[in-house]
Amino acid sequence: MARYTGPEWKKSRRLGISLTGTGKELDKRPYAPGQHGANQRRKLSEYGLQLQEKQKLRFMYGLNERQFRTLFNKAGKMKGVHGENFMVLLESRLDNLVYRLGLARTRRQARQLVNHGHVTVNGSRVDIPSYLVKPGQTISLREKSRNLDIVKEAIEVNNFVPDYLTFDADKLEGTFNRLPERSELPSEISEQLIVEFYSR
Repeated sequence: MARYTGPEWKKSRRLGISLTGTGKELDKRPYAPGQHGANQRRKLSEYGLQLQEKQKLRFMYGLNERQFRTLFNKAGKMKGVHGENFMVLLESRLDNLVYRLGLARTRRQARQLVNHGHVTVNGSRVDIPSYLVKPGQTISLREKSRNLDIVKEAIEVNNFVPDYLTFDADKLEGTFNRLPERSELPSEISEQLIVEFYSR
């Protein structure tokens, strides 16, 4: 299944969650799209709820179904709680950490930066967005990439870096200090529903 590249805002309203991370999509019209607007009332089945939760997380991190399922299976082989492990693996992806450090305004932008070879991990260029960063590794931009407009714009608006990362604004460099705890990950996601969806 291909990665969704349609209108983000419409998708955000359908799922009732900000996929860009800015929250702007839901400010204006905090209800699902469609001609009946705010009057739509649909009670989802148990399967529908599980599917919706999976789609929320998949679109939030911008993965296609195969990538999502592969990472989910990998999380199942780790010690600990399957759903939490899965969330931590998603958060450890290089494109997500570039976004979390504030070097891009959206995960989609961050993925482009990585794809186009602008990002290094421990000084070596990595152009694979799904690369799983390990605690202790340092993420930075290549010298010639530091003056990119999208990077400058992102840094101007970003004022929050999670506790599991440290960011040096002068060097445009961040360190992945430790794996995040569940309380530091998106609270609007119920990962247990996703585990149930794939366990059907």
